[in-house]
Order: sequence, then C-alpha cells, then structure tokens
Amino acid sequence: MNRSAIQCRRSIPQPPRSSAALFVMLLCAVLLSAFTAMTSSAQAQSDLLPGLDTEVLQQRSRDMPRLHSLLISHQGSRIYEQYFAGRDAGQPANLKSASKSVISALVGLALQNGHIKDINQPIVDFFPEYIGTEVEDTVRGITIRNLLTMQGGLASTSGSNYGSWVASRNWVDAALKSPMVADPGTAMIYSTGTTHLLSAIVTRASGMNTKEFAQRYLADPMGFRMAYWSRDPQGIYFGGNDMEITPRQMLDIGEMYLNGGVHDGKRILSEQWVRDSHQPHAESPRGEGRHYGYGWWLRDMADLQVPLAWGYGGQFIFVVKEYDLVIVITSDSNPGPERGPHMRSIYDLVEFDILQPLQIAAGKKPGARDLSIAP
Repeated sequence: MNRSAIQCRRSIPQPPRSSAALFVMLLCAVLLSAFTAMTSSAQAQSDLLPGLDTEVLQQRSRDMPRLHSLLISHQGSRIYEQYFAGRDAGQPANLKSASKSVISALVGLALQNGHIKDINQPIVDFFPEYIGTEVEDTVRGITIRNLLTMQGGLASTSGSNYGSWVASRNWVDAALKSPMVADPGTAMIYSTGTTHLLSAIVTRASGMNTKEFAQRYLADPMGFRMAYWSRDPQGIYFGGNDMEITPRQMLDIGEMYLNGGVHDGKRILSEQWVRDSHQPHAESPRGEGRHYGYGWWLRDMADLQVPLAWGYGGQFIFVVKEYDLVIVITSDSNPGPERGPHMRSIYDLVEFDILQPLQIAAGKKPGARDLSIAP
C-alpha cells in the first residue's frame, strides 16, 4: 500500500469522537479510493496496448536523470504521461532541432494555402536582392525541396560551424554564402542554416513572420498558442531551433501526422504532404538504417522504419503508424558528458522497451538487441 495511504489510515481516530474525526475518516476514504483508481488505471493502460509494460517504463525512467517527460498516445488517447525533474504538463519545452519538423509542416501549409506555388521552385526567387550576384550563381540550382531534404549542397552551418554562424550579423546571408560542397539534390548535409532559409522563405512568401504564420495555420486550428521562439538579428524566427511548445502539444502534432494531417476531425495538412514528409528522400551519413524525409528523420527500430522529430539533448516525437502510436520525450538540453549516454538510453527505451514488446505481442520476432550500435 502507498505510504501516504498507510499514514492516512493510522491518523484516523478509533473510534471517531467528533465531527472533525469523521471528516478525517471521509477524507482518507476518498484518498484511498483515488489511489486505488490510479493503480487500476495504470494497469488498464498497459492492457490497452498488449506488450506495453508501464512498470518497466517507470523503472527505466528512474535511471534517466536528464529526462523531463515521457508521453505515449494510442489511437488518440494518452495512455502514459509522466514528468520528471520538477517539470509539469503546462511547462513548454525547447524543441531544439525538433523544430525542423515543425518548419517542414509550415512549408507544407504555405504550399497548400497558395503562398508557395511549388517546392521545386528555386530558392533564389525568394531572395531577389541576390539576383545578378555571385550568390545567385552558387544557389541557382537549389530548390525548396532540396532544403526540406537537407540536400541543398551548401556547407553545413551546424556542428563545428554553428557558433560562427549564429554569431554572424545576418544568418540568411551567411547561409546563402556558405561554400557549395555538393551538387544540389545529391548528398545529405545536415545544417540548421538550411531550415532557417525555409523560415525566411515562409516569411517572404506569406508576408507575415513565421511565428504569426504558425499561429494562424497550425496552432490556432489545433487549439494552442505558440510560446517563446527566438529570432535572428533581422527578426526572422529561428528556422530549426529554439521553438517552445508543451509536450502535450508535441503529442498533438505527432498525432496529426499519424492521422494523415487531421486533428480533431479538422484537416490541417494535406495527406500527401504528410506521406511525402515521412518517406526517405535522403540517406543519412550518420549511420546505417537512418534516412531523412521532409524535415523528419526515419530510423530503423525493431524492424520498423519510424519517422521521428529529433532535437539536441533528447527532444523527440516518434510516429509509429503500425501501432497507432505517438511517443514524445523531452530532456535536459544543456551540454554535458551525460548527453550521449542519455540519447542512447532514449533510443533503447523506445526500441527495446516499447516497440520490440509490441512486435513480439503481435507475433513478430524483431532482431535481438545489439549493444554495439551507437545512437
């Protein structure tokens, strides 16, 4: 029995000698009933999805000190929701690079609302100030589609180049003037500057800033408000980092993708855009079994190819269509030596404590756990 419940029982006067004592008895009865209901609910949750063991998830979570939240929805219902390290449901999380998946959604919304005609359009069309310059000669072959799939060909502004890029006076200019290191549409080059260009394109194409655009076409129809989101020196909202929304809103976005672009019976994104976003368009250089769609990673997990939004430090939206499942994880995003092991723990938890048991319960036999594979 729960310790507080035991203490509550011990506090009941025997027999009650006053109305105050009777009140204490009634209060304790209510608390005991609530505790029993919570325990039964947790057990029922695991029964909703055969193979999912919530006790295992709770045990694994205790061994992950950087974890902030873990949420799971099945067929649109939240069946697991836990917060850690003092976090709660109302506190926005910094998506870090998981923002790139939201930027992709905004490009899709710009397309279906007529602000962008075609994602095969050259990006220089949106930056006329560079026409007739050396920059135009460099970027003329880059299309919006190339930016969505990280195949623009420009040198990365991430990794070791990130600090100097965000310290520049004009992020769009610095990204466009990056050296061309591959032909557009060929190699995948992960770069936050690439998705920041998409934010600038949405701003220029729509005539409103990216946050206003996101509020009108994404957040308002889904019933939430955009929170903090940083901007570059020219006021362009950061296309690929520092967007903040709550874990439940992350879950809603994942469910919208799971449902082919529909949220609460309303069409948000076109079904074709969702399908194209979760198709592998580029092979990731970061390891076998990883690909990239339109702003979404695709990772082989438990013999499934799982689309996921990924952010530095452990911010995730996993969309598992095979089981009508969305998994959201948020974490401490500060640098530190524990970050790498924490990322590995997240992938292990999702693959081996959630997806693999579901596969086994469904009569499938996914490959054995391989501890030699890096996250």
